[in-house]
Amino acid sequence: MPSRISLCRSPRRSRQLHPLLIALLLIAFIAPFTGTANASLPMADSQGEPLPTLAPMLERVTPAVVNISTRGRVQIQGNPLLQDPFFRRFFNIPEQPSHRDTQSLGSGVIIDAANGYILTNSHVIDKAIEITVTLQDGRRLNATLVGADPEADVAVIQVPAENLSALKLADSDQLRVGDFVVAIGNPFGLGQTVTSGIVSALGRSGLGIEGYEDFIQTDASINPGNSGGALVNLRGELVGINTAIIAPGGGNVGIGFAIPTNMGQQIMAQLVKYGEVKRGKLGISAQNLTPELAHAFDIQQTNGAVVVQLAPDSVAAEAGLQIGDVIIGVNDHATNNAFDIRNQLGLLRVGDKVKLEILRGNKKLAIKTRIADPEPNKVEGKQFDARLDGTIFSRIEEGSPLYGQINGVLVVETEPNSRAWRAGLRKGDVVVSANRRATADFTSLAEALKTSRRGILLNVVRGSSALFILIQ
Repeated sequence: MPSRISLCRSPRRSRQLHPLLIALLLIAFIAPFTGTANASLPMADSQGEPLPTLAPMLERVTPAVVNISTRGRVQIQGNPLLQDPFFRRFFNIPEQPSHRDTQSLGSGVIIDAANGYILTNSHVIDKAIEITVTLQDGRRLNATLVGADPEADVAVIQVPAENLSALKLADSDQLRVGDFVVAIGNPFGLGQTVTSGIVSALGRSGLGIEGYEDFIQTDASINPGNSGGALVNLRGELVGINTAIIAPGGGNVGIGFAIPTNMGQQIMAQLVKYGEVKRGKLGISAQNLTPELAHAFDIQQTNGAVVVQLAPDSVAAEAGLQIGDVIIGVNDHATNNAFDIRNQLGLLRVGDKVKLEILRGNKKLAIKTRIADPEPNKVEGKQFDARLDGTIFSRIEEGSPLYGQINGVLVVETEPNSRAWRAGLRKGDVVVSANRRATADFTSLAEALKTSRRGILLNVVRGSSALFILIQ
């Protein structure tokens, strides 16, 4: 029996539309394309029919978007047996190469034509020993690295400034969800390619793609090779640097991310001036203000970052910040969550002034402080006490499973047969106190060790257990 196909249609008799109604519908359809559009859309094609196009805008913009190819060299992790000269001679194994060459493709955006500065992603030029930039007109130029910030995935390279075109920068803070955008880059090494879409979301963070995240999300197709390319608005202004995609099946599924222009511009200014981004510290840890916490604090505020940890002797503590304060603004910019404050503070350099707008109860306060020099990531134990020679301590970094779970100093290395090793200290131990004094950081550890007389008494956490270790 043949299958039946049901059509959803009204049982009423069809009627012809009145000619005047047809004319009105056509006017309503054509009207959006005949006004003064941001992209200077033409009103009609050669036959006089309405035909919107982005071509005029792209003709101005695409010369500023470049293709980047790099050549790098990485060390080969070979089998230890193959590194033994006797083993190779015995089995007549030829010398194994210790390095291999790599190649990668990406994109970049000319920001400063007069100086030849190009903005791109840090991962595009990572470990590159040779960077080649190809312009739209076919010219191939050797580029030099000005500086890179892997934490924010931003890099600046420089080419000879000869007849270059630069993109105008837009204020990315003015973007709204639903704005039309165009992505330009070099996907899969095909050459310059243009795709279009809208801004799907703003302020995306917590994705684990980068250390500092404040992404523009777009459904404009972004694929491998688009990294470092331009995301522009319909005026042809740069609003973002294409960076990453979510691709469960390996291809584009309409979820792409771009670094906002304002964030990229701030980092670029530091890279051009200093060659690096030297981030300092305020001495706080924060978490998102949830409706439940707001209710517990008896405040009306719904957005902000709650201070949950305050490092002793930090600039934040000296300025009067307290645990339980809700930070709602940094330097006159709203702070909506803990990711915001991390990004806002992460874009500042050591010595920069900071004005925090906080809620303490229902009272608004303004606290002024500055960004302080960060503690070193690692310190040799002998700097604290000669008996700790052969031991290396580290701060518990953000991203570590221990971060926010325990206050202490992490042991990252203990040299076999050193005093600390013989006493039982091991790599991975977290020193939470020394000589019965809490050791939340290097400063407090140094102070605690000054009281050592007969020996060093360490209280360490190892996995799910704790123990005392005495180093004579």
